[in-house]
Amino acid sequence: MNRFVATACIALTVAGCSDLAEVGRAPDFTPTEGSAAYDAMTSAQYPQSSGRHRSSDYASLWSGGRDSLLGDRRAERRGDILTVVIEIDDKAEMSNSTAHSRSGSDDMSVPQLFGLPQRADTVMPTGASMENAVSTTSSSASSGDGSIRRNEKLTLRVAATVTNELENGVLRIEGTQEVRVNFEMRELLVTGYVRPEDISRQNEITYDKIASARISYGGRGQIARVQQPRYGQQIADILLPF
Repeated sequence: MNRFVATACIALTVAGCSDLAEVGRAPDFTPTEGSAAYDAMTSAQYPQSSGRHRSSDYASLWSGGRDSLLGDRRAERRGDILTVVIEIDDKAEMSNSTAHSRSGSDDMSVPQLFGLPQRADTVMPTGASMENAVSTTSSSASSGDGSIRRNEKLTLRVAATVTNELENGVLRIEGTQEVRVNFEMRELLVTGYVRPEDISRQNEITYDKIASARISYGGRGQIARVQQPRYGQQIADILLPF
């Protein structure tokens, strides 16, 4: 038991020291080196299939390549960059109500049964009789009301990198963004899977076209730290049964 308490104290001390290291200075940025986006942009590209070119393509004045003036510059392979547009304006309101009631009554009397009730009445306590042997009543009622109201609005734009190209042509993207204002760090994370044909000519894609989208918007710093309960309070809220 003592060993467990000592281990818990050490863990809490280490966690507290990580916050103490930021006292008097702004939060550090997350290093970009070593991330999936950095690896996709610095590693070698996958080999591209070399199809047959018609002889007329070399003599044509029109070039549809990515480097041409009117070429298609949409992201299509590992290491390319595209813009993710996040415009969330959701409203939801639900209301439910239920009501249930039930009542019942049972009576049982034995006025005549081969004279047995009359004989039993002679030995029963005063006031007791088999004529009204059993009489029961019951009733129950329940009701419930519930309502949910939610309103969310978020408008953001973030550059994402194609980190992988699946065998079916679907692209996996990942985008991170950090903005530091004074002593508060704002963080934005977007990951998911997109189809190349859903990317617009402006090399943009909206969040509702991203499959398995994971969007995280938050922050860390002095303000976020004040809004969080202390470690002891969080542990007490989990362990205490009252």
